[in-house]
Order: sequence, then C-alpha cells, then structure tokens
Amino acid sequence: MSTIESKETHLPVYTAKDFTTDQDVRWCPGCGDYAVLSAMRKAMPDIGRKKEDVVFVSGIGCAARFPYYMDTYGMHSIHGRALAVATGVKCANPDLAVNVVSGDGDLFSIGGNHTIHTMRRNLDISIFLLNNKIYGLTKGQYSPTSEEGKITPSTPVGSIDHPVNPIAVSVAAGCSFIARGIDVDMKGLDHLIKRAMAHKGTSFVEVYQDCNIFNHKAWWYASQKETRSETTIELTHGEPLVFGSQQDKGIRLVGVRPEVVTIGQNGVGMDDLLVHDEADLNLAYIYSQMAHPEFPEPIGVLHADPSKPTYNELLHEQIESSKQSGRNMDLQTLVTGNESWEVH
Repeated sequence: MSTIESKETHLPVYTAKDFTTDQDVRWCPGCGDYAVLSAMRKAMPDIGRKKEDVVFVSGIGCAARFPYYMDTYGMHSIHGRALAVATGVKCANPDLAVNVVSGDGDLFSIGGNHTIHTMRRNLDISIFLLNNKIYGLTKGQYSPTSEEGKITPSTPVGSIDHPVNPIAVSVAAGCSFIARGIDVDMKGLDHLIKRAMAHKGTSFVEVYQDCNIFNHKAWWYASQKETRSETTIELTHGEPLVFGSQQDKGIRLVGVRPEVVTIGQNGVGMDDLLVHDEADLNLAYIYSQMAHPEFPEPIGVLHADPSKPTYNELLHEQIESSKQSGRNMDLQTLVTGNESWEVH
C-alpha cells in the first residue's frame, strides 16, 4: 500500500496487491473463481473505502473460500447462512461495506429463504452469486440452477427438477440492484463490482462461472468470443438493445413479449427497438425470461433503484427514535407488553 493519501478523500492509495493475502488459492486449475477473484482485487482500490472497513462473508462451497483470499475482514460462515451473518454484521456496524460471495447451492438451496428476505428488506450489502449450475465442492451433484435432465452422481438418469431462475427471483423479491456478468469478462466484471458496491441497498450480481471439473462449458455459449456476440446482449442505460456479430439484430417488444428482429428487414428500424431503462423493474423481469437459445441473454446492470430506504437505515432510525421518546422501558417491561396475565 502506498503511503500517499488522496487529498480529496484522505484514503490510502491501494493496488490490487493490497487486497491479496498470503494464503495459497486452493481452487482447481482453470476454475472460473480465479477470474472473479482477480476482478474483485482489481476493483477494490477504486471503491473509495479503507480495506479495514470492508467485509467479505461466505457460506459453504468452492466460492466460500473467498474471504481467505481477500485481505480485508471476513467470515467463512455456515452452509446457507452467509446472508444471516452478513445481516448481523451490517446492522451491528452500518459503516462497513459488507459483501457476500457464494454459490448457487448455498444461496438458492439451503440459503434460498435468506436470499429472498435480504432482497425484500433492501439490506445495504452486495451479493455475488458465482453460478456454475453444479455442486462443485461435494463432487458434482446437481444444484438448484442445473438444467432439467442433468445427469450427475445424485441424478444418474437425469434431474427432473425445473431450475430456479436467480434473476427472476431477485425481481420478484424487489431487489433494488440486479446485474449479471461473466467470469472471463474482466472489464465487465470490474464495472459491475464497482456499481454494486456503490449502490445503496441490496446489490445482486449473478456471475456465470465455469466449473471446469464437474460442469465444464455450462456457459460456453455466453463466454467465448466466437459465440458471445450472438448469444448475449450488453445492456446500456438509455440505449436500444442491439446485438450480433454485425450489430444488425435487436430486441423489440410485442405487447409485453420480447422478440428478436433483424434491423433493416421488414421495416424494422432502431426506433422500433426496446430501450434499456435501469429504473424499470418490469424490464428486468422481461430480461429474466430471455434465455439461450431463443434469445440472447442480457449482460450488465438489469435494474438499479437507489431511492428505496435500506433496512439498516430504518432499523437505526427506529432505535434512535425509541431512545429519544424517553420511555426508557427495561427489558422485562418490553417482554411483558401491554397485555399480560398473572395465573394464580
């Protein structure tokens, strides 16, 4: 870390190395988690926070090793309970920048209820879902995001489960910041990490992450240069939805349904295309239903609403209001309440 401090913010000037611990990174060679870790370390110097004010919390799984590899405060918690722990950390010290990094099993199976309630409460934390559509740490069982028919050790003749849609869940829960990135897209991830951490409220970032051992190439169509331009669509606020290797295709709405069109054919022009509006949660739902191969999959910030009050703000306002009310009730009085009976 440089000894020079910014004159405007009085913050230390960091580099990615300042967020690198002395722990050996223990993921399988080629795992997409390496790329996400690298992007996170590179983004951290630009978030405008001292590293001792940053916390990473994880549950259980391959992604849950993250706190060991980030030179900040952190906690490797228990399976499915990362968000419960993060809630306690944020409410106890609202000045901290709290981040949760975990996998699809941890956040949408055993921890699914915590994910929903954190989003609806709008707790001021960032959630990074590393979605590889498999349980990697426990050797390749199907996960909540695995596709139907997935053959794994726990589903030898194919899964009959319909997969959960993380983006659709976040929309239904009213999450105030929703985004999607790809593990190997370092520039895109850098942007999303910074946007998520700057957002006031619950930030949810789904990262398409490759498990090259147990579910290799699950997102290959979206991550490879040869196919990405045709299978994904980059979202930019205020800009029409255009994609394709020649940028000659787009998305328009027919009623409330998206439709792939070719620009310049059948009278279709740029003015006919859907224009991205981050503030519109309804558009985020439409994006959540756009899936390969029928549609290109939206990448970037799908929704952002910084106007919603956060859970931790409301909590501390309530605490201060109670203190100033002068009631000064002790714990027993609060437990007894206004309606109690003595049984003789």
